[in-house]
Amino acid sequence: MINDFQPTLSAVATAVEKTQTDALVLGVAKGPEGPILLPNPLADKAARGVADSLKALGATGAADQLLRLPGVDGFRSETLVLIGVGELTGEPTGGVSLEALRRAAGSAVRQLGSLNSVALALPASSPEEVAAVAEGAAIGAYSFTAFRSSEEARAKTPVEEILILTDLKDRHTKSVLDRAAVVGSAVRATRDLVNAPPSHLYPETFADLAADLAGRTKAPAQNGSTTKAPKLGVKVWEEKDLEKGGFGGLLGVGGGSSRGPRLVRIEHSPSKPAAHVALVGKGITFDSGGLSLKPASAMTTMKLDMGGAATVLAVVRAAADLDLPIKVTGWLCLAENMPSSTAQRPEDVITIRGGKTVEVLNTDAEGRLVMADGLVVASEEQPDALIDVATLTGAQMVALGLRTSGVMGEEQLRSALVDSADSAGEKVWPMPIPEEVRSGFDSEVADLTNLGDRHGGMLGAAAFLREFVGERADADQDVLDAEARRIPWAHLDIAGPAFNEKSAYGYTPKAGTGVMVRTLIGYLESLSR
Repeated sequence: MINDFQPTLSAVATAVEKTQTDALVLGVAKGPEGPILLPNPLADKAARGVADSLKALGATGAADQLLRLPGVDGFRSETLVLIGVGELTGEPTGGVSLEALRRAAGSAVRQLGSLNSVALALPASSPEEVAAVAEGAAIGAYSFTAFRSSEEARAKTPVEEILILTDLKDRHTKSVLDRAAVVGSAVRATRDLVNAPPSHLYPETFADLAADLAGRTKAPAQNGSTTKAPKLGVKVWEEKDLEKGGFGGLLGVGGGSSRGPRLVRIEHSPSKPAAHVALVGKGITFDSGGLSLKPASAMTTMKLDMGGAATVLAVVRAAADLDLPIKVTGWLCLAENMPSSTAQRPEDVITIRGGKTVEVLNTDAEGRLVMADGLVVASEEQPDALIDVATLTGAQMVALGLRTSGVMGEEQLRSALVDSADSAGEKVWPMPIPEEVRSGFDSEVADLTNLGDRHGGMLGAAAFLREFVGERADADQDVLDAEARRIPWAHLDIAGPAFNEKSAYGYTPKAGTGVMVRTLIGYLESLSR
């Protein structure tokens, strides 16, 4: 279900006239008085000719606008392509932000998917610009054809060869190209998982796939040996193990399905880690709502409800591929929420790992139940930071729309994730967890219910999850402030941004997006600096 496709990324300083690819891509910005051709490696005469023709060609410089022109004399590329980067900014790099370059490169590669090779002649005079162009191209090179019946459709791949034209030497570009390849692979893998149909991706197959991915990730040879050892460790809890371990959330949610729940722990553990970060991902492989059944129209995208677990799996694998000196443990909380005679009922009481009890008032508020188990067991290992990722609430979309994720939790960790998102070009907005929303989960028969007040539903769901984050082992028990005793924790609600039901844009395709993969990789990298 995860495609092994990997585009080739190269940075070359060859004269543009000698660059032989199917298309040569130039950037056009939206200036105050019309379109502006961005700095490029064309000869002066050729550049003036293109610039003078922009208005006549209908170029505006608007983001995502792509124009294909016939190749001209002196060029070996068959097609000249103009890609819009949007409005100029006050950025020192020619008025174009790194994110604008990232999106333009991704948009061009995405829209030129029928071609085999593309040369990107976008501004790339610094390692940072090369990194932005390479990353955008790597995540824009994506298609999902695994379930097409015709061989022609299945064989269709995105752009396979991507050249970035730059004057920089290899020593300045190799590391950023290597990183872009890893990031691109992680984002594409997340999209593949989110796009996979629930007939094929369910808890058991998801767990098997996680183990398979761990086996594919190999460490450098040890002590001169030619044998390569796996970088990632994997442990899977099946139903009997979950029962023995007291994972009542996973068992309750998964009890209505003939395809039982799983918990997967996947670990990247370098020899001398600078820190330990635990990631917990919601993995509802299909959400019917359980006995609190969703309307039929609300089920048609519910294969996406494992997007958090897909993100966690891809990020842990990327941490290993990048050989980050950070211990990263990923917890995939996998279940299928179905109605049947064995499904949990409204007003059932379940016991979460660790002993807290929850009265289930709505079986469609199931994600928080499996995440509760994951947060408890992740806390038991005493990580330095604990981050959960989940397509958790429709309230996230009401509050922040379809492209902005919400982040809640401990202030310092929340701010660090916002900074990482800003650097990655992903949209995240910090949200509070008001103390009063916790009372909405009070139960008359259990420690709490799974259904809070309707208003501020995203914030309430975070308050519920916070109840299951453990305390630091070294916390001073005389300190009354629970926040000070708790393991630093943040919650990412990606309900809307994880799945794009509208038109593709920038480097983002329709359907699975791979959102937050880049933010989390950037956060892990920041801990090692």
